[in-house]
Amino acid sequence: MAVLDDGVLARPELTIAVDVTTRTICAALLRPAGTKGVDAAVLLARMLVPEPMRPGWSQTLAMADSILPHERLMAVDTWLEQAAAKPVIIPDTIVIDHGKVFVSDTFSSACSLLGISLQLARPRTPTDKAIVERTFASINSLFCQYVAGYTGSDVTRRGSEPASEAVWSLAQLQDLLDEWILCWQQRPHEGLRNPYLPGRTLSPNESYAIAVARAGYLPVALSAEDYIELLPAVWRAVNDYGIKVNYRTYDSPELNRLRRQPSGMTARQDLWEVHYDPYDVSRVWVRRSDSRRWIEAPWTHLPMVRAPFADFTWRHARQLLADRGKDDTSETAVAQILAKLLRRSGKAPAGSEQVLARTRAAIEAPSRPALPPATSADTEDRDSEDEEVPVTPFGVFNPLEEEGKPLW
Repeated sequence: MAVLDDGVLARPELTIAVDVTTRTICAALLRPAGTKGVDAAVLLARMLVPEPMRPGWSQTLAMADSILPHERLMAVDTWLEQAAAKPVIIPDTIVIDHGKVFVSDTFSSACSLLGISLQLARPRTPTDKAIVERTFASINSLFCQYVAGYTGSDVTRRGSEPASEAVWSLAQLQDLLDEWILCWQQRPHEGLRNPYLPGRTLSPNESYAIAVARAGYLPVALSAEDYIELLPAVWRAVNDYGIKVNYRTYDSPELNRLRRQPSGMTARQDLWEVHYDPYDVSRVWVRRSDSRRWIEAPWTHLPMVRAPFADFTWRHARQLLADRGKDDTSETAVAQILAKLLRRSGKAPAGSEQVLARTRAAIEAPSRPALPPATSADTEDRDSEDEEVPVTPFGVFNPLEEEGKPLW
């Protein structure tokens, strides 16, 4: 059980990609229930970039101190200088089941963009992807059961109240899982053998070191435009007030020449292509008509919320407003509820200071206007402190622009 951004306790879903040859867990993504196609696309993006070392991680987890041929890989890809001990494996073919996440247009478009073939497993045939199923079992027995809030596979394997033990947020659980995967990479695996090393079981990193010595290594760096291409898309008109997506208004001065203009996409009723990140809906990107370049448009009410937020948190805030008998389509009212949810969820649970320190990034940003005065009915829900908090959207990582900058 995890504590979501809106303070609700729920079981997250885990999506992983496993390399058949080395049993490397190429990427793992924890998300709230209802994993979307964009999550699988983000999984692809994480597979193609090195896992950076983070504050608090042991130096033994660094690629430079592992069995991986760090110096040889560094000569080809300078991004591996501060990388953790997990190889970057570029897939040629991905075997998937028939879940909506993987057969969605978002995921298939992402694979097509990256030149990856998709192979569907047979319906109700888990043996077609037995390696992934077995890896899930290993994660459950070697990681999940040692984390607070473990529910077990059934009622006979859990405590009386597992929800009461949940103290970790989704971001903190993701950080712990990423660190555990680095330990998995150095753990001997019974399914990994080599004919030239009889009687010895190999770790995923050892298997990769042997494979890269035979096949070589070719880095693939994604630009910011490539990451935006991986995000889900909607088609909207650019009006005088901006763009409407799920009752949120986005606007930017760069949209001026697009307002009330046709996009030229007759198959889409002349609407404009808009990409968004469901886990940071503080801004959207509108495709220019002349190229693959994008126009970034922030949410007009972002200064009221003063923090990036996810789409499911927005829906929860609307539901709370509807339960009070109020208009859940009012952006201002939803923004006020949303700000309170994020303020409450930002309080650290007892004993989590170490993980919070490892996952927090202190980035300066100009202060934003405070929330408008609350009504008397809402005053009791306010915290005693109402300090100015800078807005720091997540943005899009661009490795091509970040080259040469320090990681921390």
